[in-house]
Amino acid sequence: MGKAIKIRARVKGDIAEVKALMPHDMESGRRRDVETDEIVPAHYITDVVAEHNGEVVLTAYWGTAVSKNPYLAFSFKGAVAGDTIKIRWLDNFGDNSEGEAVFK
Repeated sequence: MGKAIKIRARVKGDIAEVKALMPHDMESGRRRDVETDEIVPAHYITDVVAEHNGEVVLTAYWGTAVSKNPYLAFSFKGAVAGDTIKIRWLDNFGDNSEGEAVFK
């Protein structure tokens, strides 16, 4: 399992704002190892899912073009202070990580 996702979530009026930092190396499969000159295998996040109180509010399908330690920010309507947001990802090696936060 990967490192935990860091999430900040707050409600401004009727808009819920979510910011998440996902620790992951995100290799494209095009870089060569400096010492061995071998191609470093592609290793990247493929699926990201965000759930507000158990209901999916965001699904993203990523590929090799996403940078190392991706930052994700999004907003939606319907959350109130005290609700929870849970974000999880899955990568092309089957590794995964998740994080959860309470809206302020």
